[in-house]
Amino acid sequence: MDPRSEVLLRQADLFQGPLLIAGAPADGLLAELPQAHAWTWHAGDQALLQGRFAGRCHHGVEAPAVAFDSAVLFLPKSRELAAYLLNALASRLAGGTLYLVGEKRGGIEGAAKQLQAFGKPRKLDSARHCQLWQVTVDNAPEAKPLESLAERFELALADGPLQVVSLPGVFSHGRLDKGSALLLEHLDDLPVGQVLDFGCGAGVLGATVKRRYPQSQVTLLDVDAFAIAASRLTLAANGLEGEVISGDGIDAAPQGLDLILSNPPFHTGVHTHYQAAENLLKKSGQHLRKGGEMRLVANSFLRYQPLIQEALGNCETRAEAMGFRIYRATRG
Repeated sequence: MDPRSEVLLRQADLFQGPLLIAGAPADGLLAELPQAHAWTWHAGDQALLQGRFAGRCHHGVEAPAVAFDSAVLFLPKSRELAAYLLNALASRLAGGTLYLVGEKRGGIEGAAKQLQAFGKPRKLDSARHCQLWQVTVDNAPEAKPLESLAERFELALADGPLQVVSLPGVFSHGRLDKGSALLLEHLDDLPVGQVLDFGCGAGVLGATVKRRYPQSQVTLLDVDAFAIAASRLTLAANGLEGEVISGDGIDAAPQGLDLILSNPPFHTGVHTHYQAAENLLKKSGQHLRKGGEMRLVANSFLRYQPLIQEALGNCETRAEAMGFRIYRATRG
């Protein structure tokens, strides 16, 4: 069980009433708290939780319309996302209790200061390298619309400026990361047809390809509901159309693709996690049509080339700069 869940269960008597668990991990916590509902924005966690606790799990960027008189937030990595989530929960908890749990190395002590806006927070427990904080919501705020927290910026590309809309918690929020910047410089001679932007984030790559190759049908895929929302906003801001889908990894992608384009993720929260990227590389041949291409950017220290060669039989390095490499491979 997640150590943060273990800390909650040390105080299980506090959580027996109608409870919303925001950012709930995919463990057995709901089995111990029969009146609790889970809210997650991670498609993989949602699938696992729904399989065990059908009807008690909710996926999306807004708090679900279920009744609760207390809520607990599992602290996310992003401070901006934590602020949005705390505001969303506190706005529904006038006179109720809001809890915050997180790892010490994830910044729980600093994040707990955000609770001061709602009342007088106090630390309830410290164990398993985690802390649990509590506040009675004496000052319930107005709920802030998610879109009001969007960061909008413009990319100067060769074929004209691209408008990007980023949301709290999305990778490289409010700016273009170095890896994607390098890949944007190497989008020449791409195949036209069915295109997948894997791990789309705010939708920069998918929107760029759709504008540059308008006859292509572009699908943008991400595990995170906030990335999905941001990608839709980015497409709309540029007058572009594309299919945006939430799913856990390459298994959620369509088949018969002409192109897979990606700056694959390898971090989850404060932890390093390579599974999604490695599954993409290993299973790419199952989703590409014959002659289809995969083009991606990755940190130079990641040993992706052997995985790509094993899956597709070939792999070339198209460019290397700023600690990143551009790989290109085709399905034979």
